[in-house]
Amino acid sequence: MKRPNIILFYCDDLGYGDLGCYGSDAMKTPHLDQLAREGIRFTNWYSNSPVCSPSRASLLTGKYPAKAGVTSILGGKRGTKGLSLEQTTLASALKGHGYQTALFGKWHLGASAEYGPNAHGFDEFYGFRAGCIDYYSHIFYWGQGGGVNPVHDLWRNETEVWENGEYMTEAITREATAFIDAAPDDEPYFMYVAYNAPHYPMHAPKAYLDRFPDLPPDRRIMAAMIAAVDDGVGEIVEALKQKGAYEDTIIFFSSDNGPSTESRNWLDGTEDLYYGGSAGRFRGHKASLFEGGIREPAILSYPAGLAGRQGQISDEVFAMMDIFPTMLELSGVGTEGYDLDGHSIFDARSGNALSPHKQLFWEYEGQLAVREGKWKLVLNGKLDFSRTEADAVHLSDLEQDSSERINLAMQYPEIAQRLERDVRQWYQSLQEEA
Repeated sequence: MKRPNIILFYCDDLGYGDLGCYGSDAMKTPHLDQLAREGIRFTNWYSNSPVCSPSRASLLTGKYPAKAGVTSILGGKRGTKGLSLEQTTLASALKGHGYQTALFGKWHLGASAEYGPNAHGFDEFYGFRAGCIDYYSHIFYWGQGGGVNPVHDLWRNETEVWENGEYMTEAITREATAFIDAAPDDEPYFMYVAYNAPHYPMHAPKAYLDRFPDLPPDRRIMAAMIAAVDDGVGEIVEALKQKGAYEDTIIFFSSDNGPSTESRNWLDGTEDLYYGGSAGRFRGHKASLFEGGIREPAILSYPAGLAGRQGQISDEVFAMMDIFPTMLELSGVGTEGYDLDGHSIFDARSGNALSPHKQLFWEYEGQLAVREGKWKLVLNGKLDFSRTEADAVHLSDLEQDSSERINLAMQYPEIAQRLERDVRQWYQSLQEEA
């Protein structure tokens, strides 16, 4: 059997409610909508963290963030340490089994070459190492208040490159399609396409803005940035089809966390919260362990391997750490010998996508959360980086109240106490292993 190619699309701060196939009537995403029709669309897919670096660590290692050694947003100053070289990434695992590996876009798991993509199994890298850059100058501006000067951050492998004026989303697409065109037909590859959109700064070419003349300014720029990503996905899929490789390519699309409310998203001279991105019906945003911060749009396509399942909608519960074992299973590599918290999403007996998780846990900046079936408990919850939830213990029945508006902790004290005990024991086990 021919080994499949693997492409992971990973957006940045994309909300659950900002794709057409997830109910948006403002965002126009025809290519992603088509991908969902040809694959499986997931409604209960979670990031393992409500912020970027830990989420990416889980995606690439198959572990909870703390076990991957990355629990917070990593800095962008050159020389900043990152993901330990002792951690095995999906790129390293696949490379060891004959896959060509490439990353185009955002890394954010270490701002030095020592901890960069090439050191973690990627044969090719084009993109940036920090958390965000200006889309046209490719300069990292943020954090200079702490003594960090703005710094240029665009690299081809370990060589700095200068492409001032090139829109980053389009540059990522350009590199990905060129990689597909040049790839030998008899060698499988793993390509990680990590778009930094729609993370701030809010930049988009005029041609994309002109598609959305009737939206208010904050939503208009968001729609334009997402449209550029959607076009990029369409171009990459078309490149696969032209190469005759689409049927034998696994494609996964998702985002690292929910939409950001940070005021620096929208530079209108005020310190008001930004609401350009949408978490749909869910409560919370980036940095929150409520659903809006961690439940993500997720699409899986693999025509040759998922025959008969096109257009399925899965309500099963999965997380980013499940991608590592799932891709190893689908590629025929297998997971034996790897220390993983994630599990393949496909049941070994039925072949269907079935949740392997009795419980899922989260921790971030003093918040704890656990999901078990329909129950979700959040401790010390926040709505974003700055706003705190009134109730220190919040229990929700997600089947009846997916937006987590009603706190059932007093109504079901035994369930709340048991879940609190479980998540605290899990968190304590992380501290003991550290």
